[in-house]
Amino acid sequence: MRGALDGITVLDLSRILAGPWSTQNLADLGADVIKVERPGAGDDTRSWGPPFVEHADGAGRDAAYFFCANRNKRSLTLDFTQAAGIAVLHKLIKKADVLVENYKVGGLKKYGLDYATLAAINPKLIYCSITGFGQDGPYAERPGYDALIQAMGGLMSITGEPDSVPGGGPQKVGVAVVDILTGLYATNAILAALYHRTRTEQGQYIDIALLDVQVAALANQGGNYLLAGKVPARMGSAHPTIVPYQPFACADGYVMLAIGNDSQFASFCRAAGRAEIASDVKFSNNAARVQNRVALLALLEPVMLMQSIDKWCQLAEQASFPCGPINTIDRVFADPQVQARGMQVSMTSPMYGELDLVGSPIRLSATPVSYRHAPPALGADTEAVLQELGLSLDDLADLRKSGAI
Repeated sequence: MRGALDGITVLDLSRILAGPWSTQNLADLGADVIKVERPGAGDDTRSWGPPFVEHADGAGRDAAYFFCANRNKRSLTLDFTQAAGIAVLHKLIKKADVLVENYKVGGLKKYGLDYATLAAINPKLIYCSITGFGQDGPYAERPGYDALIQAMGGLMSITGEPDSVPGGGPQKVGVAVVDILTGLYATNAILAALYHRTRTEQGQYIDIALLDVQVAALANQGGNYLLAGKVPARMGSAHPTIVPYQPFACADGYVMLAIGNDSQFASFCRAAGRAEIASDVKFSNNAARVQNRVALLALLEPVMLMQSIDKWCQLAEQASFPCGPINTIDRVFADPQVQARGMQVSMTSPMYGELDLVGSPIRLSATPVSYRHAPPALGADTEAVLQELGLSLDDLADLRKSGAI
Protein backbone atom coordinates (compact mmCIF):
# COMPACT_ATOMS: atom_id res chain seq x y z
CA MET A 1 0.00 0.00 0.00
CA ARG A 2 1.38 3.39 -1.01
CA GLY A 3 2.04 5.95 1.70
CA ALA A 4 0.42 9.37 1.71
CA LEU A 5 3.75 10.97 0.67
CA ASP A 6 4.82 8.30 -1.79
CA GLY A 7 6.77 10.00 -4.61
CA ILE A 8 8.02 12.86 -2.40
CA THR A 9 11.81 13.09 -2.03
CA VAL A 10 13.25 14.76 1.06
CA LEU A 11 16.89 15.75 1.55
CA ASP A 12 17.62 15.66 5.27
CA LEU A 13 20.62 17.85 6.11
CA SER A 14 19.59 18.07 9.76
CA ARG A 15 21.19 16.48 12.81
CA ILE A 16 20.33 15.63 16.40
CA LEU A 17 16.55 15.69 17.08
CA ALA A 18 14.25 18.50 15.89
CA GLY A 19 15.04 18.14 12.17
CA PRO A 20 15.36 14.34 12.18
CA TRP A 21 12.08 14.07 14.11
CA SER A 22 10.34 16.01 11.34
CA THR A 23 11.93 14.04 8.51
CA GLN A 24 11.16 10.73 10.23
CA ASN A 25 7.49 11.78 10.29
CA LEU A 26 7.69 12.45 6.55
CA ALA A 27 9.45 9.12 6.00
CA ASP A 28 6.84 7.23 8.02
CA LEU A 29 4.20 8.77 5.74
CA GLY A 30 5.93 7.35 2.68
CA ALA A 31 8.45 9.97 1.56
CA ASP A 32 11.90 8.89 0.33
CA VAL A 33 14.13 10.62 2.90
CA ILE A 34 17.82 10.79 2.03
CA LYS A 35 19.82 11.60 5.16
CA VAL A 36 23.01 13.45 4.21
CA GLU A 37 25.74 12.73 6.78
CA ARG A 38 29.38 13.62 7.25
CA PRO A 39 31.73 10.89 6.00
CA GLY A 40 33.28 9.00 8.88
CA ALA A 41 31.20 10.73 11.58
CA GLY A 42 27.56 11.08 10.64
CA ASP A 43 24.80 12.56 12.76
CA ASP A 44 26.07 13.76 16.15
CA THR A 45 23.63 11.44 17.93
CA ARG A 46 25.39 8.35 16.57
CA SER A 47 27.90 8.96 19.38
CA TRP A 48 25.48 10.12 22.10
CA GLY A 49 25.68 7.01 24.29
CA PRO A 50 25.64 4.81 26.19
CA PRO A 51 23.53 2.85 25.55
CA PHE A 52 24.89 1.68 22.20
CA VAL A 53 23.72 -0.76 19.54
CA GLU A 54 26.58 -2.95 18.33
CA HIS A 55 27.18 -3.58 14.62
CA ALA A 56 26.50 -7.18 13.56
CA ASP A 57 30.10 -7.57 12.38
CA GLY A 58 31.44 -6.33 15.73
CA ALA A 59 33.36 -3.54 13.99
CA GLY A 60 31.54 -0.61 15.51
CA ARG A 61 28.48 0.69 17.29
CA ASP A 62 25.97 3.54 17.21
CA ALA A 63 24.20 5.18 20.14
CA ALA A 64 20.63 4.13 20.82
CA TYR A 65 19.69 7.84 20.70
CA PHE A 66 20.17 7.85 16.92
CA PHE A 67 17.54 5.16 16.44
CA CYS A 68 14.65 7.20 17.89
CA ALA A 69 14.47 9.63 14.94
CA ASN A 70 15.95 8.03 11.82
CA ARG A 71 13.91 5.03 10.67
CA ASN A 72 12.66 4.78 7.08
CA LYS A 73 15.59 6.89 5.85
CA ARG A 74 18.53 6.22 3.54
CA SER A 75 22.00 7.37 4.59
CA LEU A 76 24.22 9.16 2.08
CA THR A 77 27.69 10.20 3.24
CA LEU A 78 28.70 13.41 1.48
CA ASP A 79 31.19 16.17 2.27
CA PHE A 80 29.54 19.30 0.89
CA THR A 81 32.42 21.48 2.00
CA GLN A 82 34.15 20.19 -1.15
CA ALA A 83 33.25 21.36 -4.66
CA ALA A 84 32.61 17.77 -5.75
CA GLY A 85 30.23 17.25 -2.84
CA ILE A 86 28.36 20.48 -3.58
CA ALA A 87 27.98 19.40 -7.22
CA VAL A 88 26.44 16.11 -6.11
CA LEU A 89 24.07 17.86 -3.74
CA HIS A 90 22.99 20.26 -6.50
CA LYS A 91 22.13 17.22 -8.65
CA LEU A 92 20.04 15.86 -5.80
CA ILE A 93 18.29 19.21 -5.40
CA LYS A 94 16.98 19.01 -8.98
CA LYS A 95 14.94 15.90 -8.08
CA ALA A 96 14.09 16.82 -4.48
CA ASP A 97 10.78 18.16 -3.21
CA VAL A 98 11.86 19.15 0.31
CA LEU A 99 15.12 20.06 2.04
CA VAL A 100 15.38 20.24 5.84
CA GLU A 101 18.44 21.74 7.56
CA ASN A 102 19.34 22.99 11.02
CA TYR A 103 22.63 24.82 10.50
CA LYS A 104 23.37 28.23 11.98
CA VAL A 105 21.80 31.21 10.25
CA GLY A 106 23.62 31.73 6.95
CA GLY A 107 25.86 28.73 7.55
CA LEU A 108 25.06 27.01 4.25
CA LYS A 109 25.30 30.07 2.01
CA LYS A 110 29.08 29.78 1.54
CA TYR A 111 28.53 26.32 0.05
CA GLY A 112 25.83 27.48 -2.35
CA LEU A 113 23.22 25.62 -0.34
CA ASP A 114 21.09 28.57 0.79
CA TYR A 115 17.47 28.86 -0.28
CA ALA A 116 18.02 31.57 -2.91
CA THR A 117 20.67 29.51 -4.71
CA LEU A 118 18.75 26.24 -4.54
CA ALA A 119 15.42 27.80 -5.52
CA ALA A 120 17.08 28.98 -8.72
CA ILE A 121 18.01 25.34 -9.42
CA ASN A 122 14.59 24.00 -8.40
CA PRO A 123 11.81 26.61 -8.05
CA LYS A 124 9.46 23.94 -6.65
CA LEU A 125 11.75 23.18 -3.72
CA ILE A 126 10.37 23.53 -0.19
CA TYR A 127 13.27 24.54 2.04
CA CYS A 128 12.82 24.26 5.82
CA SER A 129 15.37 25.86 8.15
CA ILE A 130 15.27 24.95 11.84
CA THR A 131 17.29 27.12 14.23
CA GLY A 132 17.30 28.04 17.88
CA PHE A 133 16.05 31.60 17.47
CA GLY A 134 14.97 32.08 13.86
CA GLN A 135 16.42 33.87 10.85
CA ASP A 136 16.05 37.39 12.26
CA GLY A 137 15.95 39.22 15.58
CA PRO A 138 18.75 40.05 18.04
CA TYR A 139 19.42 36.38 18.93
CA ALA A 140 19.45 35.01 15.38
CA GLU A 141 23.17 34.24 15.40
CA ARG A 142 23.09 32.32 18.69
CA PRO A 143 23.16 28.53 18.85
CA GLY A 144 20.09 27.01 20.48
CA TYR A 145 19.67 23.69 22.27
CA ASP A 146 16.54 22.20 23.82
CA ALA A 147 17.41 22.72 27.49
CA LEU A 148 18.46 26.33 26.85
CA ILE A 149 15.17 27.01 25.09
CA GLN A 150 13.14 25.33 27.84
CA ALA A 151 14.80 27.84 30.18
CA MET A 152 14.52 30.96 28.01
CA GLY A 153 11.03 30.12 26.76
CA GLY A 154 9.49 29.92 30.22
CA LEU A 155 8.90 26.18 30.45
CA MET A 156 11.35 25.63 33.32
CA SER A 157 9.77 28.45 35.30
CA ILE A 158 6.52 26.46 35.49
CA THR A 159 8.10 22.98 35.77
CA GLY A 160 9.20 21.61 39.15
CA GLU A 161 8.21 22.14 42.75
CA PRO A 162 7.91 25.62 44.31
CA ASP A 163 11.00 27.04 46.01
CA SER A 164 9.25 26.59 49.37
CA VAL A 165 9.18 22.79 48.98
CA PRO A 166 12.28 20.62 49.64
CA GLY A 167 13.90 19.94 46.29
CA GLY A 168 12.03 22.86 44.77
CA GLY A 169 13.38 24.83 41.85
CA PRO A 170 13.12 25.02 38.05
CA GLN A 171 13.43 21.77 36.11
CA LYS A 172 13.51 20.77 32.49
CA VAL A 173 11.15 18.15 31.11
CA GLY A 174 12.49 14.58 31.02
CA VAL A 175 12.67 14.45 27.21
CA ALA A 176 13.79 17.11 24.73
CA VAL A 177 10.22 18.29 24.34
CA VAL A 178 11.05 21.55 22.52
CA ASP A 179 12.98 19.65 19.84
CA ILE A 180 10.10 17.20 19.44
CA LEU A 181 7.47 19.94 19.23
CA THR A 182 9.65 21.84 16.77
CA GLY A 183 9.88 18.73 14.62
CA LEU A 184 6.10 18.42 14.65
CA TYR A 185 5.58 22.10 13.77
CA ALA A 186 8.14 21.72 10.96
CA THR A 187 6.26 18.70 9.63
CA ASN A 188 2.98 20.65 9.67
CA ALA A 189 4.60 23.54 7.81
CA ILE A 190 6.14 21.24 5.19
CA LEU A 191 2.83 19.49 4.55
CA ALA A 192 1.10 22.86 4.19
CA ALA A 193 3.80 24.00 1.73
CA LEU A 194 3.40 20.78 -0.28
CA TYR A 195 -0.35 21.40 -0.52
CA HIS A 196 0.26 25.01 -1.58
CA ARG A 197 2.63 23.74 -4.28
CA THR A 198 -0.05 21.46 -5.75
CA ARG A 199 -2.10 24.60 -6.48
CA THR A 200 0.65 27.02 -7.53
CA GLU A 201 3.65 24.92 -8.66
CA GLN A 202 5.73 27.10 -6.32
CA GLY A 203 8.07 26.08 -3.55
CA GLN A 204 8.77 28.28 -0.54
CA TYR A 205 11.03 28.92 2.42
CA ILE A 206 10.07 27.85 5.97
CA ASP A 207 11.66 29.46 9.03
CA ILE A 208 11.09 27.45 12.23
CA ALA A 209 12.66 28.50 15.55
CA LEU A 210 12.83 26.51 18.77
CA LEU A 211 12.15 29.60 20.89
CA ASP A 212 9.05 30.47 18.84
CA VAL A 213 7.78 26.92 19.27
CA GLN A 214 8.35 26.96 23.02
CA VAL A 215 6.54 30.29 23.42
CA ALA A 216 3.62 28.96 21.36
CA ALA A 217 3.58 25.76 23.44
CA LEU A 218 3.08 27.73 26.67
CA ALA A 219 -0.55 27.34 25.60
CA ASN A 220 -2.94 28.11 28.47
CA GLN A 221 -0.10 29.28 30.73
CA GLY A 222 1.03 31.89 28.24
CA GLY A 223 -2.52 32.82 27.33
CA ASN A 224 -3.53 33.17 30.97
CA TYR A 225 -0.65 35.57 31.55
CA LEU A 226 -1.48 37.71 28.51
CA LEU A 227 -5.18 37.89 29.37
CA ALA A 228 -4.98 38.17 33.15
CA GLY A 229 -1.52 39.64 33.76
CA LYS A 230 -0.55 37.13 36.44
CA VAL A 231 2.81 35.37 36.09
CA PRO A 232 2.37 31.58 36.54
CA ALA A 233 4.46 29.86 39.19
CA ARG A 234 5.78 26.33 39.63
CA MET A 235 3.21 24.04 41.19
CA GLY A 236 4.89 20.66 40.90
CA SER A 237 2.50 18.27 39.16
CA ALA A 238 -0.64 20.17 40.16
CA HIS A 239 -2.69 22.06 37.59
CA PRO A 240 -3.08 25.84 37.96
CA THR A 241 -6.77 25.94 37.02
CA ILE A 242 -8.15 22.40 37.55
CA VAL A 243 -8.51 20.67 40.94
CA PRO A 244 -7.94 17.84 41.78
CA TYR A 245 -5.47 17.24 38.95
CA GLN A 246 -2.20 15.92 40.38
CA PRO A 247 -0.46 12.83 41.81
CA PHE A 248 -1.67 11.40 45.10
CA ALA A 249 0.08 8.98 47.44
CA CYS A 250 -1.92 5.79 47.96
CA ALA A 251 -1.34 2.62 49.97
CA ASP A 252 1.45 1.21 47.79
CA GLY A 253 2.70 4.08 45.63
CA TYR A 254 1.26 6.94 43.60
CA VAL A 255 -1.58 7.47 41.16
CA MET A 256 -2.42 10.41 38.93
CA LEU A 257 -5.89 11.77 39.52
CA ALA A 258 -6.97 13.97 36.60
CA ILE A 259 -10.49 15.24 37.26
CA GLY A 260 -11.62 17.32 34.30
CA ASN A 261 -15.17 18.31 35.20
CA ASP A 262 -17.70 18.44 38.02
CA SER A 263 -19.43 15.21 36.99
CA GLN A 264 -16.16 13.31 37.21
CA PHE A 265 -15.48 14.83 40.63
CA ALA A 266 -18.87 13.68 41.92
CA SER A 267 -18.22 10.16 40.55
CA PHE A 268 -14.82 10.09 42.23
CA CYS A 269 -16.22 11.20 45.59
CA ARG A 270 -18.94 8.54 45.47
CA ALA A 271 -16.39 5.83 44.57
CA ALA A 272 -14.17 7.02 47.44
CA GLY A 273 -17.06 6.79 49.89
CA ARG A 274 -17.09 10.56 50.45
CA ALA A 275 -20.05 11.76 48.35
CA GLU A 276 -20.63 14.65 50.76
CA ILE A 277 -17.42 16.36 49.59
CA ALA A 278 -18.85 16.88 46.10
CA SER A 279 -22.03 18.44 47.48
CA ASP A 280 -20.16 20.91 49.70
CA VAL A 281 -20.51 24.39 48.22
CA LYS A 282 -16.76 24.93 48.68
CA PHE A 283 -16.03 22.04 46.28
CA SER A 284 -19.12 21.59 44.12
CA ASN A 285 -17.65 23.22 41.00
CA ASN A 286 -14.13 23.59 39.65
CA ALA A 287 -13.81 27.32 40.30
CA ALA A 288 -14.65 26.71 43.95
CA ARG A 289 -12.23 23.81 44.13
CA VAL A 290 -9.42 25.95 42.73
CA GLN A 291 -10.19 28.67 45.27
CA ASN A 292 -10.29 26.12 48.12
CA ARG A 293 -7.49 23.89 46.85
CA VAL A 294 -5.63 23.56 50.18
CA ALA A 295 -8.76 22.61 52.13
CA LEU A 296 -9.80 20.05 49.52
CA LEU A 297 -6.38 18.40 49.38
CA ALA A 298 -6.40 18.09 53.17
CA LEU A 299 -9.60 16.03 52.83
CA LEU A 300 -8.53 13.94 49.83
CA GLU A 301 -4.98 12.97 50.81
CA PRO A 302 -5.97 10.63 53.69
CA VAL A 303 -8.76 9.14 51.57
CA MET A 304 -6.33 8.29 48.75
CA LEU A 305 -3.99 6.52 51.22
CA MET A 306 -6.73 4.01 52.06
CA GLN A 307 -6.57 2.12 48.73
CA SER A 308 -3.86 0.58 46.54
CA ILE A 309 -2.86 1.67 43.04
CA ASP A 310 -4.75 -1.24 41.47
CA LYS A 311 -7.86 -0.56 43.55
CA TRP A 312 -7.99 3.11 42.61
CA CYS A 313 -7.56 2.21 38.92
CA GLN A 314 -10.34 -0.38 39.24
CA LEU A 315 -12.66 2.15 40.90
CA ALA A 316 -11.83 4.71 38.22
CA GLU A 317 -12.80 2.32 35.45
CA GLN A 318 -16.02 1.35 37.18
CA ALA A 319 -17.06 4.91 38.07
CA SER A 320 -15.67 6.69 34.96
CA PHE A 321 -13.27 9.17 36.48
CA PRO A 322 -9.70 9.62 35.15
CA CYS A 323 -7.07 7.96 37.33
CA GLY A 324 -4.04 5.89 36.44
CA PRO A 325 -0.67 4.61 37.64
CA ILE A 326 2.52 6.64 37.29
CA ASN A 327 4.34 4.11 35.15
CA THR A 328 8.06 3.66 34.71
CA ILE A 329 9.12 3.25 31.08
CA ASP A 330 9.25 -0.55 31.30
CA ARG A 331 5.65 -0.59 32.55
CA VAL A 332 4.63 1.72 29.71
CA PHE A 333 5.71 -0.81 27.08
CA ALA A 334 4.15 -3.66 29.07
CA ASP A 335 0.80 -1.85 29.22
CA PRO A 336 -1.89 -3.76 27.28
CA GLN A 337 -3.27 -0.57 25.70
CA VAL A 338 0.16 0.50 24.47
CA GLN A 339 0.72 -2.99 23.08
CA ALA A 340 -2.71 -3.10 21.45
CA ARG A 341 -1.99 0.21 19.69
CA GLY A 342 1.29 -1.08 18.25
CA MET A 343 3.51 1.50 19.89
CA GLN A 344 6.44 -0.93 19.97
CA VAL A 345 7.60 -2.13 16.57
CA SER A 346 10.27 -4.61 15.56
CA MET A 347 12.51 -3.95 12.56
CA THR A 348 15.36 -5.93 11.03
CA SER A 349 18.62 -4.36 9.91
CA PRO A 350 21.52 -6.07 8.09
CA MET A 351 23.89 -3.98 10.24
CA TYR A 352 22.16 -4.07 13.62
CA GLY A 353 19.99 -7.21 13.55
CA GLU A 354 16.59 -7.14 15.27
CA LEU A 355 15.63 -3.73 16.67
CA ASP A 356 12.72 -2.87 18.97
CA LEU A 357 11.68 0.72 18.31
CA VAL A 358 8.95 3.13 19.39
CA GLY A 359 6.15 3.22 16.83
CA SER A 360 4.38 6.14 15.18
CA PRO A 361 1.14 7.41 16.76
CA ILE A 362 -0.32 8.36 13.35
CA ARG A 363 -3.29 6.23 12.22
CA LEU A 364 -4.45 6.75 8.62
CA SER A 365 -7.11 4.42 7.20
CA ALA A 366 -6.25 4.69 3.49
CA THR A 367 -2.51 5.42 3.60
CA PRO A 368 -1.19 3.96 6.85
CA VAL A 369 2.28 4.54 8.22
CA SER A 370 4.73 1.84 7.12
CA TYR A 371 7.97 0.61 8.65
CA ARG A 372 10.07 -0.01 5.54
CA HIS A 373 13.67 0.54 6.60
CA ALA A 374 15.41 0.30 9.96
CA PRO A 375 17.55 3.32 10.88
CA PRO A 376 20.45 3.16 8.42
CA ALA A 377 24.09 2.42 9.04
CA LEU A 378 26.32 5.38 8.19
CA GLY A 379 26.61 5.67 4.41
CA ALA A 380 24.71 2.43 3.80
CA ASP A 381 22.86 3.87 0.80
CA THR A 382 25.53 6.11 -0.71
CA GLU A 383 26.14 4.01 -3.82
CA ALA A 384 22.45 3.38 -4.49
CA VAL A 385 21.48 7.06 -4.17
CA LEU A 386 24.30 8.26 -6.39
CA GLN A 387 23.72 5.61 -9.03
CA GLU A 388 20.08 6.71 -9.17
CA LEU A 389 21.47 10.15 -10.11
CA GLY A 390 23.27 8.56 -13.05
CA LEU A 391 26.78 8.50 -11.58
CA SER A 392 28.97 5.67 -12.84
CA LEU A 393 31.18 3.36 -10.80
CA ASP A 394 34.16 5.41 -11.99
CA ASP A 395 32.47 8.58 -10.75
CA LEU A 396 31.92 6.95 -7.36
CA ALA A 397 35.55 5.87 -7.23
CA ASP A 398 36.69 9.43 -7.94
CA LEU A 399 34.42 10.83 -5.22
CA ARG A 400 35.74 8.28 -2.74
CA LYS A 401 39.32 9.08 -3.62
CA SER A 402 38.72 12.81 -3.03
CA GLY A 403 36.98 12.11 0.29
CA ALA A 404 33.72 13.67 -0.94
CA ILE A 405 31.78 10.52 -0.02
